[in-house]
Amino acid sequence: MPASTSPPSPLRSRARRLLPALLAALALPLAGAALPAPAAAAAAVTVTTGPELEQALAAARPGQTITLAGDRRYVGTFTATRAGTAGAPITLTGPRSAVLVNDDTPSGSGCPAPGTHRSGYGLWLYNASHWNLRGFTVADSKKGIVIDRSTSVHISGVEVRRTDEEGVHFRSSSADGSLRDSRIHDIGLVQPGYGEGLYIGSAHSNWGCHGLTGGRDRSDRIQVTGNHFGPNVRGEHIDVKEGTRDGRVANNTFDGRGISGVHYADSWVDLKGNGYIFEDNTGTFSPPGTFTHGYTSTQQLAGEGCGNVFRSNRSDLGGVGGYAIALWSQSSCGSNPNTVHSSNTVANARQGLTNIPLTP
Repeated sequence: MPASTSPPSPLRSRARRLLPALLAALALPLAGAALPAPAAAAAAVTVTTGPELEQALAAARPGQTITLAGDRRYVGTFTATRAGTAGAPITLTGPRSAVLVNDDTPSGSGCPAPGTHRSGYGLWLYNASHWNLRGFTVADSKKGIVIDRSTSVHISGVEVRRTDEEGVHFRSSSADGSLRDSRIHDIGLVQPGYGEGLYIGSAHSNWGCHGLTGGRDRSDRIQVTGNHFGPNVRGEHIDVKEGTRDGRVANNTFDGRGISGVHYADSWVDLKGNGYIFEDNTGTFSPPGTFTHGYTSTQQLAGEGCGNVFRSNRSDLGGVGGYAIALWSQSSCGSNPNTVHSSNTVANARQGLTNIPLTP
């Protein structure tokens, strides 16, 4: 008996007609036009001259590394105003023989900002968060490295020398940064009273320019570890300003030779902030210079200069200094006192270890 030859169903016929169109539609993304292109990695850049470095800083992108060729001086105005990200910081790196110099004549009035000021700073980061600065040298400039309005800037292995004023400055609420394993010396050669090795925050008289967080300069939580300060840091090796909080200063060496005594610069550290930890630092003094105490704390505003902790620091005052740790703010700290642990030691002091009771 012959096989059945009944006509195909209308549903099957329609499916056959639609199948080519459906396959074509599914193939469109595979052609590449509908897929977003992957983000291009920021190209690494190597620079060999000052103008090349200026251009690289102006064009920097998140994740990029800018490398300085060694054995040369980079002369120019080096300002970074572009930010990286937490996951893709921007890195400027080079050997110590790569030396950044700004020999420009400073100018401008009012609060300093790129575009209105010729700063004279060796390297200036402004609104440039998430940068790593590694290895190179900054020298022969008005100031060394200045960080304004820039969080999470990490400086490591650099050398800063022969500046007119301070060596490194975290300013304008530039919080959560660090200075590590670096050498800071021959600072404040023109303005010794402003020749701090490291300056954290700003004096309350300057908060009109730099007080960006509730009217204060909250350059908080700065980590200062493994650095060598001195000789010939003409101001304090570290000046911690009122309004700043919760930094850590550890495993540093302070060589006090050459401290000037100008503008009360007569100690390794002048501490006016709160909640700082000082531990495992080594400080020495021998002439020339003016030296009164190792670490000092005074109160510039009510409640400031309090809640700081000192432990396992070693001080040799060279037979000149009075106390290793002189905390004059203590009497005004109330329920938030400073603490000096008995693990601190002192040699060759005229007055002793500290002016406050010790804590075991």
